[in-house]
Order: sequence, then structure tokens, then C-alpha cells
Amino acid sequence: MERQDVIELIQELDVKNVKFGITDIDGVLRGKIISVKKFLASLENDIGFCNVIFGWDINDECYDNSKISGWHTGYPDSFASIDPDSYRKIPWENDKPFFIADFEHSEDLSKVCPRTLLKRIRSEAIDLGFYPNYAAEFEWYNFSESPTTLKDKNYRNPIPISPGMFGYSILRASQFSEYIHHLYDDLFTFGIPLEGIHTETGDGVYEAAITYDDILVSADRAALFKTSVKEIASRHNILASFMAKWNMALPGCSGHLHQSLCDFGGNNLFYDQNKPNKISQTMEHFIAGQLHCMPAILPMFAPTTNSYKRYVEGSWSPTAVGWGIENRTTALRVINHDQNSMRLEHRVPGADANPYLSMAASLASGLFGIKHQLPLQMKPTNGNQYENKNAIPFSQDLGEAIRVMKESDISTELFGKDFTDHFIRTREWEWKQFQNSDEEWEMKRYFEIV
Repeated sequence: MERQDVIELIQELDVKNVKFGITDIDGVLRGKIISVKKFLASLENDIGFCNVIFGWDINDECYDNSKISGWHTGYPDSFASIDPDSYRKIPWENDKPFFIADFEHSEDLSKVCPRTLLKRIRSEAIDLGFYPNYAAEFEWYNFSESPTTLKDKNYRNPIPISPGMFGYSILRASQFSEYIHHLYDDLFTFGIPLEGIHTETGDGVYEAAITYDDILVSADRAALFKTSVKEIASRHNILASFMAKWNMALPGCSGHLHQSLCDFGGNNLFYDQNKPNKISQTMEHFIAGQLHCMPAILPMFAPTTNSYKRYVEGSWSPTAVGWGIENRTTALRVINHDQNSMRLEHRVPGADANPYLSMAASLASGLFGIKHQLPLQMKPTNGNQYENKNAIPFSQDLGEAIRVMKESDISTELFGKDFTDHFIRTREWEWKQFQNSDEEWEMKRYFEIV
């Protein structure tokens, strides 16, 4: 959508203000409501936004180890660019216009902005002749709580909206049909079309699959999905949580990614009728790249201290580097039903991951395999990956994962020196905060906001 088209559209809508959002390093959607006059001016000159957006943590405490933003910078305004193509209307706010912004043109923040990083890696893929198509699917828990009731009980024993292990339950979905239908319909109107939604295994847990599309479109949808679900849920007196593992007795929440590369004619480059399992050489290199890079970039998929509690054997979550054909115990699952659906599911990201960063990391590592023509030497896992004692296990916690990332050159090659340095500093901060925490620290920190 061209600037003039946006101007005419906003004028036709006859609204007083516009909302826009920016996703920070943790995947939290930050934003403002601004007047139409200010919005129209921003299309020409960008809009000021305090650089603290990349200088504080998930609970708004300022980093003491950041180079990009900190007290030493005086926290000036940086300039964000509002993307006209991201226009949508918020149906639960009387169709208020909404846009997404990033720091692509900002001199100081462009190198650390998650959306800008994804745009850069997407451009690299296109320059190589590949059009990346992605989709995200999320699991999340729903509770009969509010932020106030949770705080009053010190975040202990939140009450799920329904009890029992009711995966794929028609009964449970019917009992909360008004909520589910509002999710499906309002998300569609907001530009987040779902392929499906169903209950998962766990008390009050649901899963939704977002429709496949261009990787940037899909990342925008995924980033907005989590906030949108929380807002819609609150209108039903429900609190939705995307925390990776809120209860060790229950399955965690995933943020799986479905991936394929197409040529510019729309042909699926992962599919080859004449190859074993129909896996093309391009897909083999892509898988090999993701497997090779996975240990060194794990914090891009598992960014919080709580993320690593999800990696438990027998919990539907991967625990080690590996791949398989239609295998839900492995980190990477090849789905090879036919040419149209041929894709690779990345099962490592949790629902707490920043979608821009998890998609950027998965695409960059796959392209790494293609550029370096890495052979797919690891054999696919047949059966239970949890029983493979020779597999390379994931890091046990965020501290270990960051040490591995810091000691490797892979992340710098994939994401650039400036982004890698800043991201590692933010995760080192996160790990440091955890060291002196109390029993409810993770619940207080992650339960509502991730």
C-alpha cells in the first residue's frame, strides 16, 4: 500500500486516532495511540520512539550491560518507520486502525530490531532465488483469573478454565464456544486467519494454527496473535498465558514453525518426486544447516529461563538435535504428504519465543546449509527420539545455552555482530536476574507478558 493510499484510507475512515505497535527483543508488543495528524506526519518523517524499547527487560527494568541503549545514551528518541502494508482494523476496538512499525531506517536501532533482522534475512533468501513461506502454530493455557487476582494470590495456583486432559475435545470447545468463535472470527477480521483451533492435552489448553504465507506476513501475524488472544480472552474474563512451562506436571506450550522455500513461480523447492521420501537436495541442505546451527542459536528459540523446562522427555517437546519423517519426538519433522504440503516443522521454539527471532533464526540457519552445501549426514530418527542416547542434547538452561552461543561464530555469521552482541547481553541479563529469584519469580515475570 502506497503512502497516498494510506492517507486517503485514513481520511475516509474519519477516525481521531490510530494505534501502532513495535515488537521488542522479548517479543512483547509495545506501542502508542497517536492522533491522525501525527500518524500522517510519521508516514513522511517516521516517528520518535524512546530507544529504551531495546534497553530494558521484559519487566521494564533497564539493562546495565547494553551498548545500544542505556543511561549512558540519555535514552533519546530513535525513529521508527510505520509499515503501510501492515494496516488492519481491530474489531474488538470499534475497528480502530492498527499498523506495525520497525526500525529499518534507524541509524542506531536498525541492527538490533527483530523485525528488521527478519526483513534482512528474508531479502537474503530472495537474493539467493528462494521465496520463504512460513506459518506458526501456538499452544497456550487459559485461566479463570485476572491480573489482579493472580497478583493477590502471589501467582500461586492459577485456576484453568476447565479441568482434565481433553486433547482434541469437541466437548470442551463447545463449553467455551463463545470464546472460541470470537477468537476465530475476530482474529480473521484482524488479518490473522487460522487454519484451525482445538483443545490440547492439559487443563484449559488450546492450540491454533495460523495460515501459511510469506515469512514476514507470518511473523507479523504470529507476533500480533499472542497479544490479540490475550485481549480477546480478557473480554471473556479469561487470562491467556503463553508461558513455556507453567506447571511441570503438564505439557508445555510450543510455538512450532512450518517452513518451505518456493521459487518465484510458486513451486515448492523442498519437493522432489524422484528422491527418497520426496526430499529435494535443497531441503536436505536446509535441514543440515538447521541441525548444524541449532545448538549455537538455541536462545533464539528458547529465550527465557523458563523455556528450558519445556524440554522434557515424553512431553511432546524435543530434547535433542535430530530430525525424522512425520516424527513428533524430533526437533525437525518432515511432512511429505504431497507437493503442496511438503514442509519442515521446526518443533524447538516455545510459545514464549519472539516470532521474528525464531523465524529469522530458522531461515538463516537453513540458508547456511544451502550456501555451504552441507550434506545431510545425520540419519532420520525412526521411532522414539527420546531413546537415542547418542543424540546431541539441548543445553540444560539459559546460562549454558548463552555460553554455547557466545563461544560460537555461527550466530555472528547468521545475524551480524551488532545484533548478536546485543542479544547475548540481554540473555545474560535475563539469566543474572534469575540467580537471586524466589519460588514464584518465573510466574511473576513470564506468566502474563510473554
